[in-house]
Amino acid sequence: MEQHSDTDTLHDPAQGAEGGVDTERDDRAQQRRDSRPSGHVDDTSEDVGDADAGALTQPKLGPIGWLRWMWRQLTSMRTALFLLLLLAVAAVPGSLVPQHTSDPNGVVQYQENHPVLYPILDKLQVFDTYTSVWFSAIYLLLFVSLVGCVVPRLKHHLEALRAKPPRTPARLARMAGYRVRVLQGMTSQGASAEAEAARQAAIVSAQKLLKASGYRTVVLETARDASVSAERGYLRETGNILFHAALVGILIAVGVGGGLSYTGQRIVVDGQSFVNTLVNYDSINPGRFVDTSGLSPFAIKLDQLDVKYESKNKNAMGSPLDYTAYVTTTENGTTSKKTIKVNEPLGIGGTNVYLLGNGYAPIITVRNAKGKAVFHDAVPFPSQDTNMTSQGIVKVPDGLKEQLGMIGFFYPTAQKLSTGAYTSSYPDTRDPMLGLSVYQGDLGLDKGLPVSVYALNIDKLKEIAGPGAKAKAIDLKPGESASLPNGLGTVTFDGVARFVSLEVHHDPTQGWMLLFAVLVLGGLLTSLFVPRRRLWVKAITQADGSLRLEYAGLARGEDPRLDDAVASFADRHIASLTGRSRE
Repeated sequence: MEQHSDTDTLHDPAQGAEGGVDTERDDRAQQRRDSRPSGHVDDTSEDVGDADAGALTQPKLGPIGWLRWMWRQLTSMRTALFLLLLLAVAAVPGSLVPQHTSDPNGVVQYQENHPVLYPILDKLQVFDTYTSVWFSAIYLLLFVSLVGCVVPRLKHHLEALRAKPPRTPARLARMAGYRVRVLQGMTSQGASAEAEAARQAAIVSAQKLLKASGYRTVVLETARDASVSAERGYLRETGNILFHAALVGILIAVGVGGGLSYTGQRIVVDGQSFVNTLVNYDSINPGRFVDTSGLSPFAIKLDQLDVKYESKNKNAMGSPLDYTAYVTTTENGTTSKKTIKVNEPLGIGGTNVYLLGNGYAPIITVRNAKGKAVFHDAVPFPSQDTNMTSQGIVKVPDGLKEQLGMIGFFYPTAQKLSTGAYTSSYPDTRDPMLGLSVYQGDLGLDKGLPVSVYALNIDKLKEIAGPGAKAKAIDLKPGESASLPNGLGTVTFDGVARFVSLEVHHDPTQGWMLLFAVLVLGGLLTSLFVPRRRLWVKAITQADGSLRLEYAGLARGEDPRLDDAVASFADRHIASLTGRSRE
């Protein structure tokens, strides 16, 4: 047997032929690779390192390119939706903690209750959430994002409105809702003139029906067939653009309204009046562009506050049923009687006056040792619970040997607890009682610094009647008087009046806000429920003289009724043609 060394190669004729083909193929592949630029994805030349083999070499963006990329990211719809969600989340702190603009007294109370947490939140501008730097930044970014979304889309939409409907596809059978109808006897076999007239009649009829249904149409003709291309539903994109444009309008209205509006609070007791001037507000938060010296002149006098409480249902005993403030308004010399109810504000002088709350104002008189009245007023006591247990502060700065401060508790229906303390068991004045703790000393009113009328700093005062003094707290029924300690004089509980807490709100952009809100809703509903459709009708004359009509449609997005729409139109079109032929 013949021996072969390891270096010998066996040659087969068939293998040799295949090897020649492979060599030619490899040569052509190498030529293609040589013609490719350096850095191509298939480049495996030795100039490219193993780590970088197959990697793309991308051009550097540069400053302009990076700015363009950031602008595209900012103006994308995904970013706009994210910013809208972020704005909603950023508004949450404004509902969790009191705000300087709407509840300044609440901010002061929060500071007293949370002395450690308050400085941190204050530095983060949480008490001015809606004017904070971070909220304004989100607000402005959302505004720019929406504008960047709306303007290009509006341009493209206007161009689409001016464009003609697309040409009829060559094969309608590939489209949704494909239907075929064949009309026999429309033309004589071989009569080209009749065939063309029949096609024209079918297309004209289809175009008329489509226009009546709100479609824009264009007729296309060839030597063998004729067709009509129709499109409608541009109102869907119009509604979408209107929705986003109205959101921009709301953002503008909110921004402008923040500078031109003001909100103020005032407590008014029965028989007292409120005049719309700066000095008459308990607190006011004007916008940046509000002229507080030129507020609309009007006056409101509280004639009576009518409050109804539940007195029959044991499970809801004492629950408020209705609040109605009867007032007398004066504007431009005209006096009229009006009412203010919860969620039914009074419109006057370009403002809305809301009824926010109510309570009791005990009428208190303080006389000195000689019997001269040095203090007489109805003092509002804010309520502390649902049964209207109320607490208030009485300050007597003049007429006595020393300034006098009193912390009072008013119980509309007094009930003594087992501990000896009092509470109110019902919110109406069935058995009213006033309890007073008396303090003597400097009230801090002569230093020129603002001091809340609803707070009494007792750090530098001496308690002369109450739990921390030798004398007991003073308890009074309506019409009763009691002597003050140390021969200072007397205090009298003359009776009880009601007070209301009014909020005056002026916002010149309210009408615009309503308009934009309606446009947002209308645009959203339009974009959701108006379908974007295309319909095609093709008329073909067949060799036997019959007329073949093809119908098809196409929807942009989901349109579950498209097939039914095509079938319905085909039936109406055939009915119009057969009816015309009978005539």
